Amino acid sequence: MKVEQINNGKKGFFKATDNNAEAGMMVYTWAGDTKIIIEHTEVNPAFKGKGVGQEMLLSAVKYARENHIKILPLCPFARSVFEKNEELQDVLF
Repeated sequence: MKVEQINNGKKGFFKATDNNAEAGMMVYTWAGDTKIIIEHTEVNPAFKGKGVGQEMLLSAVKYARENHIKILPLCPFARSVFEKNEELQDVLF
């Protein structure tokens, strides 16, 4: 599975693909220069239960750490993953 980030300055998303099929998308909005708000995560029904959402969230966390930004997870899925994993909480605001 491949996860890529598309960022247009005010909004962006992490998109997961597997063999050229779109597996899922995690949409975010910038809140200033140092914060992103994860608004929505959607996984293609054919990929449910395969860890697609988790892979996209881990990509977002990696991006946040590398770029010294913080994440506000408004998306219920993202929020629940952060709540269950203390090792990810360093990027929360």
